[in-house]
Amino acid sequence: MKLLRVGTAGAERPALLDAEGTLRDLSGIVADIDGGLLADQAALGRVRAAAQSGELPALDAAGLRTGPPLARIGKIVCIGLNYHDHARETGARPPAEPVVFFKAPDTVVGPNDTVLVPRGSVKTDWEVELAVVIGRTARYVESAEAALAHVAGYAVAHDVSEREFQIERGGTWDKGKNCETFNPLGPWLVTADEVGDPQDLSLKLWVNGELKQDGTTAEQIFPVGEVVRYVSQFMTLYPGDVINTGTPAGVAMGHPEPKPYLRAGDVVELEIAGLGRQRQELKDA
Repeated sequence: MKLLRVGTAGAERPALLDAEGTLRDLSGIVADIDGGLLADQAALGRVRAAAQSGELPALDAAGLRTGPPLARIGKIVCIGLNYHDHARETGARPPAEPVVFFKAPDTVVGPNDTVLVPRGSVKTDWEVELAVVIGRTARYVESAEAALAHVAGYAVAHDVSEREFQIERGGTWDKGKNCETFNPLGPWLVTADEVGDPQDLSLKLWVNGELKQDGTTAEQIFPVGEVVRYVSQFMTLYPGDVINTGTPAGVAMGHPEPKPYLRAGDVVELEIAGLGRQRQELKDA
């Protein structure tokens, strides 16, 4: 299923995109798309049955904003340097264990919402990423194969990053990752059964119409199952938590000088096969 949330910011309603591409209203069946729904197999079953029956009312998508596909996100765990090609382009050695940092849930905006260049920023960068949405509590999971059973679905994430704040200002990476609007998510949360193999997905990103990233999740150093297993050894993952799993080569930081960092007026578009497409215009904060 392709689950999404539509409407003005803070007042989104749950919806579903059916097999014919028609937007369907879910508000008569579920209150929202959140961790509670993802953990409730009976409720998800009712959604599937309603979708298959054709009884869900259609929504007019014209002019309707698409919000983040997940409400009340618990935490966003991020994995850095998780693609072989990205490590090579930045001159970094592949890590022996996953590099873990966090983004606050309040960085999340809709897939087509404005992204703000922080005040004083000269190195705002782009990163297309596969987001993993947890559907079952994961605690000390024993294997990568078992870890995949805890995944509810997948989405496109844009891990916007300010490289000077992240790398050159001391401390942890977090202050270069948690600026306002720095995690567009969506358009859809696609359930795991529809995605199939998460290590066989193409990722692309364009800046002002120019292709900058063209990668595949097959290049991940730590595959999705291993990431979930690993993280579960250090913290409990709950339904509605999100893991951003890293970005392939092609970020601005990996370019020769002068590096083409983002500025107000730039337009970034990104997509992952089967998970939909995002478009953001950048403005000054």
